[in-house]
Amino acid sequence: MALSYKARRRWSLVVLLIALPVYVVVAVSVLNWLYPDPMARPPIWVELSIYVGLGVLWAFPLKAVFKGIGQADPEAEDAGE
Repeated sequence: MALSYKARRRWSLVVLLIALPVYVVVAVSVLNWLYPDPMARPPIWVELSIYVGLGVLWAFPLKAVFKGIGQADPEAEDAGE
């Protein structure tokens, strides 16, 4: 079942305001759990690639929610004319 434009807008707000900050906290916590000693951190390029990978990974399952959100409502009547 496809989401309506209004539902996608609402879900995109929920994702950006609630789910994404939770995802960031979980990602940082997992990395800190893997490397608890600050002196035994992985090389900076490994850490950076993990963060970049996790930063892109969250968007793939939510692509359908964000698709077309920046456009005008395609189901709305031509109220401006």
